[in-house]
Amino acid sequence: MKAVILQDFGGVENLKLVEDFPKPEPREDEVLIRVKAVALNHLDIWVRMGALAVKPELPHILGSDVSGVVEKVGSLVKNVKEDDEVIVAPGLSCGVCYDCQDGRDNHCRHFDILGLKSKGGYAQFVVVPARNVIKKPKNLTFEEASSYPLTFLTVWNALVEKGGIGPSSKVLIWGGSSGVGVAGIQIAKLFGAFVIATAGSEEKLKRCKELGADVVINHYEEDVVKKARELFKEGIDLVMDHVGSATFGKSIACLKKGGKLVFFGTTTGSEAQIDIRYLFVREISLMGIYMGRRSTLFKITELFERGLLKPVVDRVFKLEEAPQAHTYLESSRHFGKVVLQVD
Repeated sequence: MKAVILQDFGGVENLKLVEDFPKPEPREDEVLIRVKAVALNHLDIWVRMGALAVKPELPHILGSDVSGVVEKVGSLVKNVKEDDEVIVAPGLSCGVCYDCQDGRDNHCRHFDILGLKSKGGYAQFVVVPARNVIKKPKNLTFEEASSYPLTFLTVWNALVEKGGIGPSSKVLIWGGSSGVGVAGIQIAKLFGAFVIATAGSEEKLKRCKELGADVVINHYEEDVVKKARELFKEGIDLVMDHVGSATFGKSIACLKKGGKLVFFGTTTGSEAQIDIRYLFVREISLMGIYMGRRSTLFKITELFERGLLKPVVDRVFKLEEAPQAHTYLESSRHFGKVVLQVD
């Protein structure tokens, strides 16, 4: 099969298109999917660069967010059939441990993400467990459908399940133009929250407003903490931070007493200094987020099918243009998701 493989860790030059990569075969409880589209995430970049503690065997195939058509099902598969249009829940777990049985599959000690250690969707075909296959919303294209699983699932876990967001919540979302940013704005507004979003250009700020943000702040030109405190003297209820070192301290400074910081991703670094006294005196909660429960993706998919959430696709590249797509994502020029179209 045709695939883009990662030959070695490092720059985009290590992504190579091959025509004869072995086509996977599904086991009894697995599904073979003909990939139609796969969205990029910053996870792809970190894996490509070898920046994570967990490294896959090489050659590797990246890609966590897959949409496509069922090509073949194993003998035990009942939930989908050949020719069904589907998406893939990117979190892979054992399915039988206590955490999996308790619905907390993202806490499974064997938890993986498609394209992290296991081979992902930068290819014509991918095999995944049947429990990870969900019917695609009929109103979305394959490119649109690939754009939401990982980001919206992670953000739902952050804002709804851990953050306890509600109509009276005041929420700050860093990087509102990113894949998780556009998810954050939409999910927060779905629950009636007041949303402050940051972005790095006037065009991105405008689009954040169009997406539903109540207030926008240029994080390159304005003091975000000062602006947030001017808006709400007592501070913000909930901050969503996926940036890392550059914003972590500022996120804490924005919070009111009893406020919550939900965080994931470290695009600017993974180290931060914290005054522990500030945290306990103000009863600040720090909540790390790692994906979310697979079952939640069924709820999110229904909301997309009902039009209550909308995909935001910035640009579509061909599979063979994966290196250019990585370069574009790293440039931070995008608003929303960058997607590879697979023939």
